[in-house]
Amino acid sequence: MENVYGYIRVSSRDQNEDRQMIALKEVGVIEKNIFMDKQSGKDFNRPQYKKLLRKMKKDDLLYVKSIDRLGRNYEEILQQWRKLTKDKGIDIVVLDMPLLDTRRGKDLMGTFLSDIVLQVLSFVAENECSNIRQRQAEGIAAAKAKGIRFGRPPKSLPGAFHELYQQWKNGKITGTEAAKACGMPLSTFRYRAEIYEKSKLL
Repeated sequence: MENVYGYIRVSSRDQNEDRQMIALKEVGVIEKNIFMDKQSGKDFNRPQYKKLLRKMKKDDLLYVKSIDRLGRNYEEILQQWRKLTKDKGIDIVVLDMPLLDTRRGKDLMGTFLSDIVLQVLSFVAENECSNIRQRQAEGIAAAKAKGIRFGRPPKSLPGAFHELYQQWKNGKITGTEAAKACGMPLSTFRYRAEIYEKSKLL
């Protein structure tokens, strides 16, 4: 079983790869032949995937749990699939989709069917990625509309800020002088002054 490999991908370091690992071991992939990347599937610029690609030879077998673990970019999944199967002569089995098993149906009809399934699943993987991004953007917008702040909380204003702000507003000192007295850059002083002004009007 030395020429049987497995590939695992999770999108971030805090995601759990156990399900994929168990599935690969159940079909007989030994641990040293399992390659794992913890990063986005937007492209194939991943260190472990590249290492796997260099290691695999003609007639080797590659298992992946599902097509979106291979990647989430429609064009690149199809390109990599052709590179693996046509250029390198490797067989691929997608465990969650039995029709995507290049060991079977190597005749014209079998190839045609697997190509259709691959294209549909690749499109679904990329579309789901777009939907995730859209849901995240909508969630952030909704949270901001409710007044939820993102990022580090701003530093508290210096004790003399109110007085210096008033002097600056009344033209008694320049913005540069006020910012220096507050111990902050001019751009920060103007930004904090704008927020301070708005808070007074509420």
